[in-house]
Amino acid sequence: MIILKSNHEIKLIEKACRIAAETLEMLKELIRPGVKTKELEEYAEAFIKARGGTPAFKGYRGYPASICVSINNQVVHGIPSDRLIKEGDIVSIDLGVVYEGYYGDAARSYAAGRLGELQKRLLEVTEKALYKGIEKARPGNRVGDISAAIQDYVESNGFSVVRAFVGHGVGRFLHEEPQVPNFGRPGKGPRLKEGMTLAIEPMVNTGSPDVILLEDGWTAVTADGGYSAHFEHTVVITKNGAEILTKFN
Repeated sequence: MIILKSNHEIKLIEKACRIAAETLEMLKELIRPGVKTKELEEYAEAFIKARGGTPAFKGYRGYPASICVSINNQVVHGIPSDRLIKEGDIVSIDLGVVYEGYYGDAARSYAAGRLGELQKRLLEVTEKALYKGIEKARPGNRVGDISAAIQDYVESNGFSVVRAFVGHGVGRFLHEEPQVPNFGRPGKGPRLKEGMTLAIEPMVNTGSPDVILLEDGWTAVTADGGYSAHFEHTVVITKNGAEILTKFN
């Protein structure tokens, strides 16, 4: 069932999303060579709690941390650890926040130091693909219009979209209907309506779209060892289109 949100609910979701966005912006200043990924976890959890939120991921289906930190060929759900960030790494952070029972979800990929041209283009294309999808999040359109816009842009730039993980509704729960794939055909899927809140989140690989799950049961990596990037916004569908609730700045 797709849940349409009231104005009151949207305000609470917006607050959760603002905390998520502020956390990602704060982490931007910390991501550099020599930092351990568990340090990012510690700063993020403290930051979220100081602003009245609760990390949404910690304990969710047994996940052991407050944020996901995925590096280079890690697509998503990387668990923070003693791993050191190195010069030239792509560092993707995915996090969720609960505020007074309502959820916001966001992700962003960062450059640690100087990236190579392929990695830089991957980040640019993935972020732009997110906005291509958001442009289609309008009343009367369908989920497939979002999906197709993302896929078309990514593939026209020589990259691939991950099929194993998709976007989703968000708000009263961390994961709600509908699913929002990053691939598909325009005109297909549920129709978009005012009051829908969606997490749109392209995950893009430099090579194959296939992923492998590591033994920790969480971390997904590219099957061919290629690089991956991840950007995500929570949006609300309004009469004028999508309003981004997790603006990064």
